[in-house]
Amino acid sequence: MPDIQENQCSMTPCGELIGGLEGASARTLRCGGRLLSLEKPVVMGILNVTEDSFYAKSRCQSSRKIAKRIRQVLEEGGVILDIGACSTRPGSVPPTPEKEYKALRKACEIARKMVPTLPLSIDTYRAEVAERLLDEFGVEMINDISGGLLDPRMFEVIAKYRVAYVLTHIQGTPSDMQKNPHYDNVVQEVAQFFTERVTLLRERGVADIILDPGFGFGKDIDHNYTLLRNLSAFAMLELPILAGLSRKSMIYRLLDTDAEGALEGTQTLNTLALANGAAVLRVHDVRPAVQAVKLFCRYAKQRCL
Repeated sequence: MPDIQENQCSMTPCGELIGGLEGASARTLRCGGRLLSLEKPVVMGILNVTEDSFYAKSRCQSSRKIAKRIRQVLEEGGVILDIGACSTRPGSVPPTPEKEYKALRKACEIARKMVPTLPLSIDTYRAEVAERLLDEFGVEMINDISGGLLDPRMFEVIAKYRVAYVLTHIQGTPSDMQKNPHYDNVVQEVAQFFTERVTLLRERGVADIILDPGFGFGKDIDHNYTLLRNLSAFAMLELPILAGLSRKSMIYRLLDTDAEGALEGTQTLNTLALANGAAVLRVHDVRPAVQAVKLFCRYAKQRCL
């Protein structure tokens, strides 16, 4: 790995990090020893260190490309870096846990050298992988696309480290989730899932939970748009909501394009997600998402004081 020290960034995340841990709520999120304000929506930039993520241009495997992507996320206004090394696109074949860990470790090491204050989120559903990175790097967040269903130890690990946790809804597994997904009422069923899983996390003492309805994870296009239209229904749990819509098939299939041609559509849906209560946008394209937040906050400034 080349020496990254010479490229160390002097930048800091644009989200407001405030001292102390008292008063954590739907408007704040613990990031290590500090609180991240969510009074204004924030942008989570994706760093894919996979070989086969669905959006080919997002893949970064060399140290140089990883460092370049980290710098880009910071310069464009990203507040959280979400690092993934296991593609969860429909039908994907996961890497071994050791291969996933090594790729994530490499990215974490570079990120910590470049911007030690940048909150790191690890996109994994494997408790073993999460625990090793929590031990080594003190990562601030675990983003689990399975809501703890694919690894029963995940909630135990989250509770042990008192780390922020993205609780995502999924029906099935990445290998079969898009084979005729069915719901009687998708909003009610996702809400019930959240209620049950949040209760389990609370019983274990987990305080910082973000809700992700899991667009594309065991949902057809109608399910996805119904969830987007009713995103505010999940506000009853008084927890931040994350929208992960970036360049997904629910956009590009309707627009008769592909992931590469889905930026404009992503912007449209990100804006709708903000209007319906999203506090975090998880995106490939950070600058456009930051611009969407700025414009939305000007439009609805009573909600972005």
